[in-house]
Amino acid sequence: MSHSNLDTLWYTRCPVPTGLGIALQKGWLEESFRAQNTVVKSLRESNDKAVRESHFDHTLQNSVRHGGNIPAIWARSAGRETRVLGLSWADEVQLVLTLPDSGIKSPKDLKGRRFGLPKWENVQIDFARAQAIRGLENALRLNGLEVSDVQLVDYVISSGQSDAPAERIAGTQIFSGRRSGGQARELVGLLRGEVDAIFLKGASAAQLANLFGLHTVIDTGSHPEPLIRSNNGTPRTLTVDQHLIESHFDAAVRIVDQVLSAEQWAWSHPDETRQFLARESNSSEYWVSAAYGTDAHLRLRTNLDELSITALQDFTNFLHRWQFIPNGVDVRTWIDSRAFHAALEARGVAAA
Repeated sequence: MSHSNLDTLWYTRCPVPTGLGIALQKGWLEESFRAQNTVVKSLRESNDKAVRESHFDHTLQNSVRHGGNIPAIWARSAGRETRVLGLSWADEVQLVLTLPDSGIKSPKDLKGRRFGLPKWENVQIDFARAQAIRGLENALRLNGLEVSDVQLVDYVISSGQSDAPAERIAGTQIFSGRRSGGQARELVGLLRGEVDAIFLKGASAAQLANLFGLHTVIDTGSHPEPLIRSNNGTPRTLTVDQHLIESHFDAAVRIVDQVLSAEQWAWSHPDETRQFLARESNSSEYWVSAAYGTDAHLRLRTNLDELSITALQDFTNFLHRWQFIPNGVDVRTWIDSRAFHAALEARGVAAA
């Protein structure tokens, strides 16, 4: 392992609860690297679309990403040399929704009905479609059904996911800039009566379901079985490119340390954490609590627990089975635990 000087560290994260997001909002990540003469930059705010697209394909050297696992899995499957430093599991609502008068009261009533799905045509990985099918499949299988038992209706989205730089507005990072909308066309289809059910997750799902008076058929995000809850955000992946961990190992350790420090701070600062998570998700503190729980601050825990590894492998197998990724991925060989263990050792914490 080399310890050469790192000029620039690129970062990206999803608009969801992560330790990295808090470390960035607090300015701790930038401060920790300042002493090393390393500039910390947001790749999503770059004017270069190829740089912004690295949020999904992880082609940018010396970059870290913390967020939904589907793009990270896809990048690894496509041959990107990346490594997982840690996994964070923060349960969230995962809702199969219908109109109140649909007659659909439980997942078994979905048989033969129309299910709306997003279909992003001009993206490398359609994570929105993948997570919706995962939620649908898990809901159906709990009732002895398969996705083939429902009629899938596609809602095509022709825009890309990195068409414009992210913007910072009143402390909130708006991903892909101020897009013109159309990001939930399946919801519009449901309200128009074109389909009978859809899948939405996270803070926006909780808010939209309430706003339009939708009926929740099932929340797979609250099911007692972890593999039913496993999806794009459960667990989330903290990944870096191989070059970073091999050429700048101390930087990888510093990243893990900052994530763990931010999470530890969150555990004793619930109110402030909800404010930060509301900014991260472009939502309100109320809907953060509704989607991620009143104990959302305690759910910020990055580790390499066996449950998270098993669930990530199960979800990876799902993505391969549905042909969302080109090749299978062995999660255990993808993980590089050295930086995580080094960070724990520096903090005087014994690895489990």
